[in-house]
Amino acid sequence: MTSPALAPETQALVERRARVLGPAYRLFYETPLHPVRGEGVWLYDAEGRPHLDAYNNVASVGHCHPHVVEAIARQAGVLNTHTRYLHEGVLDYAERLLATMPAELAHAMFTCTGSEANDLAMRIARSHTRAEGLIVTRFAYHGVTASIAEASPSLGKFVQLGDAVRTVPAPDSYRSAPGELGRAFANGVREAIADLKAHGMRPAALMVDTVFSSDGIFTDPPGFMAEAVDAVREAGGLFIADEVQPGLGRTGDAFWGFQRHGVVPDIVTMGKPLGAGHPLAGLAVRPGVLAAFGRECRYFNTFGGNPVSMAAGMAVLDVVEREGLMANAQRVGRYLRAQIAKLAERHSLIGDVRGAGLFVGVELVTDRRTRTPATAETACIVNGLRERQVLLSATGEHANTLKIRPPLVFSEAHADLLAETLGQVLAGL
Repeated sequence: MTSPALAPETQALVERRARVLGPAYRLFYETPLHPVRGEGVWLYDAEGRPHLDAYNNVASVGHCHPHVVEAIARQAGVLNTHTRYLHEGVLDYAERLLATMPAELAHAMFTCTGSEANDLAMRIARSHTRAEGLIVTRFAYHGVTASIAEASPSLGKFVQLGDAVRTVPAPDSYRSAPGELGRAFANGVREAIADLKAHGMRPAALMVDTVFSSDGIFTDPPGFMAEAVDAVREAGGLFIADEVQPGLGRTGDAFWGFQRHGVVPDIVTMGKPLGAGHPLAGLAVRPGVLAAFGRECRYFNTFGGNPVSMAAGMAVLDVVEREGLMANAQRVGRYLRAQIAKLAERHSLIGDVRGAGLFVGVELVTDRRTRTPATAETACIVNGLRERQVLLSATGEHANTLKIRPPLVFSEAHADLLAETLGQVLAGL
């Protein structure tokens, strides 16, 4: 139901949207946002008011970065076809993208969305292992295709998990000692493998978002994932690192989230940030893992790997390198976490501040001793920030962790504005 407090123009747009798009879509915020222009870390609404975007990793190098816009326009004016013709663009981009990864990951394949990339990764894993089982975390999100939605428990109770899907608890660094995280996570994976075996199945893969974005953002200590990766490989399965949200230098200390854990995946899936808003996604894979799929099934994606998408991807990598955005993520992310930690000294609702680089989680609790999730309060804060023109969202199984994931051009001044506004909202609760 739409709030009666909406302005007439907004109310009319909401009603038109429902009439034309149907009931399945959802809007952010109690008062929906109507952006009409973006630039850098700012989204401007229909009245021209700027909103600080602390949420959209899709616009990885900032909204409408001139270098990316120009690259897309230039290539669109020359040629846009598919990968069944020869073209240097897809080769140049694949080589450059693979150069950011361990040498073992020597093949690249391209899609339009992260959902498609994860779907393709699952097909490759099943072809290689001749197994069906997929292990994911308890509140994971990996995409919206039929097979991947069945492995995305965060989509809600009405999307049933697949028969071959098993879930394991995420490594909760707020409620477990750092030294216990790796073993506990690995034990969960072993239990999932045993349950698959009890039902006559074997694991094809462990698929993990390497900062556990939907589970609540758990990044530290680096290295805790290694034992779980070993466990699934011992059982004949693969490790698929879902880098759609953590990747492209966002964590500051590594270009890809899996690199923080000292592991080399069998498949790495990517999406959203690669094209800075242009629909570009794909995967990197070990040649030996791809071999069976390549023998048995041709792959074609009409838009995946097209020349315009490749130009967008190349331009994004240019900006990340030239503007030092990985180092910026590390520096500004550290500064932002420190500013929010200062707020925690005055506001007991803040239970934990965690993250790496410009991927920050702020878990809110009603009682620091019991660490009871403050779900309702979190929703109030997200909407209170939106009313003050700062945009972020909530994550985690109880939706009680503020999810801060801004474009990589976010600065200390932007961090100050975010922290100051968050303090105002907290004080007003």
